[in-house]
Amino acid sequence: MIKASICTIGDEILIGQIVDTNSSRISRAMEEIGIQVTRMLSIGDNRDEIIGNLENELRLSDVVVVTGGLGPTKDDITKPALAELSGAKAFVENETQAGIIRKILKARGLDLLDINKAQALVPETCEVIPNRLGTAPIMVFRFPEDRFGHKATLYSLPGVPFEAEGALPDIMEDIKDHFSLTSIFHKCVMVSGLAESALSKLIEPWEDSLPEDMHLAYLPNQITGVRLRLSIYGGDREDEERRIDQRFEMLKPILGDRIYSYSDDTLQNAIGALLRGTGKTVSAAESCTGGMISSLITSVPGASEYYLGSVTSYAVAVKESVLGVDPETVSSHGVVSSEVAAAMAEGVRKLTGSTYSVATTGLAGPGGDETNPVGTVWIGVSGPRGTITSKRVYGNDRKRNIERFASAALDELRLFVLKDMATSE
Repeated sequence: MIKASICTIGDEILIGQIVDTNSSRISRAMEEIGIQVTRMLSIGDNRDEIIGNLENELRLSDVVVVTGGLGPTKDDITKPALAELSGAKAFVENETQAGIIRKILKARGLDLLDINKAQALVPETCEVIPNRLGTAPIMVFRFPEDRFGHKATLYSLPGVPFEAEGALPDIMEDIKDHFSLTSIFHKCVMVSGLAESALSKLIEPWEDSLPEDMHLAYLPNQITGVRLRLSIYGGDREDEERRIDQRFEMLKPILGDRIYSYSDDTLQNAIGALLRGTGKTVSAAESCTGGMISSLITSVPGASEYYLGSVTSYAVAVKESVLGVDPETVSSHGVVSSEVAAAMAEGVRKLTGSTYSVATTGLAGPGGDETNPVGTVWIGVSGPRGTITSKRVYGNDRKRNIERFASAALDELRLFVLKDMATSE
C-alpha cells in the first residue's frame, strides 16, 4: 500500500496563530484514492529544519505533500529549501504560472512587482502544476529509487486553504498516473449515550473477534457521540463492504438503539430522519444550553418541516411567565430539578403546539451547589403519552458541559420519539 506524509511549513502554525485545516482535507483526498496517510508534521520557517525533516519523510513515505512557505515575501523559504533538497542548480520561469500571476494582479488592479515575478520562478528539478487560484505554483519533485530506497514524490502546495484545496484534484490525478494504488475501505456506526471507555468495555468480546485485517478506531465527539470506524486496507471493495456490514450487524444485539446511524452522521440528522414526512413536530425550552439545541436542530436542511421553535428561558422569571412553570415548583424543588425540567418541556410543548418537546435546566459552570454540582443537567422530554426526565452529571468545563448537555438532550429526544412511534404502530 502507498503511504503518505503531510507536512505543513510555517511558524504561524506552530505558535497557534492559525489553525491547520489543509492536512485534514489532504488526508481525506488521499484516502479516497487508496493512499494511507501515516504521518503528519508541522515544520517551522527554518531552512535546515525543512530540509532535514523532508528528507526523513521521503525516506519513510512514498508520497509527501507539503503546504505553506511559498509566498512572495523573504520569510517564505520553502522554495529555496526544496531547490537544495532536490539538487537544483538554477531557477527557471514557468510561463503558465507567470501568465496566471499577471492575470490575477490585473484583475485586482495591482502592479506587477519583482516579488510577484519571482513567484513564477521554480527549481529546474521540478515539474509544475499550474495554480489557477493563486500566484504560487504547485511544484512536483520526483526522486529516483536510489535516493531514498524507493520511488518517492514530493508535492509542494501553497498554504492558503482555498488554493491548497483547489490543487487537490490535479495532485490526486498525478498520483494515480504514477503509482499503483490499492483500495482503502472505511465504514462507521454512530453510538450515543455511552462514554468511550464504557463502550469499549461493552463491546470488548466483539472487538476481540475482529479479523486481523480489520482495524477498529474509536472517534469520540462531544456532540455526536462515539464514531466506531472499521477499516480494511487493500482487497476488493465490494467484499470489504460486505464483511464490515456483517461485523456491524453483530453489534445490534449488544448496543440496540444506542446505534443511531450507519454512516458518519449527527444526532440532529437522526432526529430529522425520524420526523420528516410524519407530520410530527418538535420544540425546545433551553436554560443552561442557551440555544445550542435549537441551533443544532436547525443546522439540518429542511428542519422547518418539523421544528417549530424554542424558548431560551435563562432567567427564572422567563421560565415562570413564558413557559408557565409554577413558582411553587421552583421554590420547592429548585431550578435545577426533575420537576422544573418536566414543567419546561410541557410548557413549551403547550406554547408551540408541537408533538414533542425537549428541555434543559442545569449548571454548566463554573459554580455549583451541594445538591447539584457543576456539570449537572436535568433533561425533560414531553410527548402525547407523557413526560420523562433524566439527570446527567459531567465535569467542570463550561463549554464542554454545554455541548454535552445539548447532545444528551438530543439523544433523549431521539430515544423518546423512537419509542413513541414504535408504540403508535
